[in-house]
Amino acid sequence: VQLQASGGGLVEAGGSLRLSCVASGIMFSSNIMGWHRQTPGKTREYVASITSGSITTYADSVKGRFTISRDNAKNTVYLQMNSLKFEDTGVYYCGAIDPANWWGQGTLVTVSS
Repeated sequence: VQLQASGGGLVEAGGSLRLSCVASGIMFSSNIMGWHRQTPGKTREYVASITSGSITTYADSVKGRFTISRDNAKNTVYLQMNSLKFEDTGVYYCGAIDPANWWGQGTLVTVSS
């Protein structure tokens, strides 16, 4: 199983980034996919998830600013992040939550204040 996240970088507060995660080795279309993040000084936390039927769920801290989506034809899950805040800085991990329960390497997002 491989989950390859990309799209991180340095952005000013208020800006946007789009993260992508390409999965292989799993039945992508059957999996709930999601994003977690590890922010400085905090434990790893849930960000968003999307079911096989494209039902989405978000952490309160990102609701209204982030959008998770998926393209089953490309085995890819996305996280569109708008109105970024300094506290969104961290390493973002994508994962196949259920049934695979597999997480990939993260991509670093740095938001400058």
